[in-house]
Amino acid sequence: MSLYLIGDVQGCDAALGRLLAEIAFSPSRDRLVLLGDLVNRGPQSLAALRRLVALGDAAACLLGNHDLHLLAVSQGVRPLHRGDTVGDILGAPDRAALLDWLRHRPMALHERGVLMVHAGVLPQWTAAQTLRLAAEVEAVLRGAGWAAFMQRMYGNQPDAWHDGLQGAERLRVIVNALTRLRFCSMEGRMEFATKDAAADGAPPGYLPWFDVPGRRTAGDVVAFGHWSTLGRLARPDLIALDTGCVWGGCLTAARLGANPREREFIEVRCEQAQRPGAAA
Repeated sequence: MSLYLIGDVQGCDAALGRLLAEIAFSPSRDRLVLLGDLVNRGPQSLAALRRLVALGDAAACLLGNHDLHLLAVSQGVRPLHRGDTVGDILGAPDRAALLDWLRHRPMALHERGVLMVHAGVLPQWTAAQTLRLAAEVEAVLRGAGWAAFMQRMYGNQPDAWHDGLQGAERLRVIVNALTRLRFCSMEGRMEFATKDAAADGAPPGYLPWFDVPGRRTAGDVVAFGHWSTLGRLARPDLIALDTGCVWGGCLTAARLGANPREREFIEVRCEQAQRPGAAA
């Protein structure tokens, strides 16, 4: 069985279809893990979501910030933003089933020696702790009170983790790290304003989360998306797969070998280009 990781689709269903054809994906033989941001900003969010639902157990889909945004909009917690393209989902006859499926997706996974998240991992978290904390959010999203949680999920504070955090603040830090993180301080304090490439320079006092010295997942392989200006990054301990499909770049898959440090990358070009300032 081949395992493929795929970066941010963001409603680019045509590109997803071409990529699956390029890798000759077979649901009976292969497995996909999509690293979050399944929908929004691209032209075919409804089609992309239906395609992924139809793949069943052959596709595991992480939740990204755009997926959580769709859930929040569906409950009236957040307004639709300029550039959002999830109206087709909200108006679909199968809306309820699609949203229910979406809120049951994981926040993090670990397969074949790879820790998979949408955005990042705080430097003081181990891989095992990351999975435990992700499970706390998953349990709430899958529970009866998930809509009430969405009302308390948003905000930039607290901007750092400590084990004593409880309630909504605890869950907010977990969500922000797993779905929004790019830069943080040596102590793990998160910075959310900067979306530039790491090569363009981090904000003063901050580093890309994966370059923080002493990061407790440094001995693990971590795969993530979210950071389109970073692009594809392949290091022994990292696989970054958001290659800006929705901005006119590529949609990228990584085929993992028996050793998680063995990868093959497959890309297809995406035809549309969105407003450069709209990325999130």
